[in-house]
Amino acid sequence: MKRLLPGFLLLAAVSIAAGTAHAQSEVYLCVDQNGVKEYKNTGDTKGCKRVSLPPLTVTSSGSKPAREGAAASKPAASTPTDFPKVDNGTQKTRDNDRRQILQDELKNEQQRLADLKKDYNDGTPERQGNEKNYAKYQERVASMKEDISRSEKNIDALNRELSNLK
Repeated sequence: MKRLLPGFLLLAAVSIAAGTAHAQSEVYLCVDQNGVKEYKNTGDTKGCKRVSLPPLTVTSSGSKPAREGAAASKPAASTPTDFPKVDNGTQKTRDNDRRQILQDELKNEQQRLADLKKDYNDGTPERQGNEKNYAKYQERVASMKEDISRSEKNIDALNRELSNLK
């Protein structure tokens, strides 16, 4: 029995240590020539600086997540009695302002997309004077393609927001 006790204590210590893990990694803030900031886990590109972050500790809870049935049986949270109320006229004005702002943003984003597509020229934009190196040209074309994709996603998101208002 005395011979089993050290092994049992070692096993208990290992299982306790396995329950707590430290997640630590280096994080770099990279800024490209256009001023776009991006966080990366490697700082091997130009314009990257290491960011000092406080250590994170990840622990395992050991419990299973609640099932949908358990979550559905909880009563809905009610609004406190002293919560400020807004009259219908004010709310309609706010909704109309929001709709107008979203429509303006949508119009601007659609114009931006049209300009980007015009410059992109179906994947063959005109080369600029500083792009004697073909790799620089390809990099700019890839960046333009990403900008077009981002703009299309913004338009989709604005259309979703507008459809939720109606």
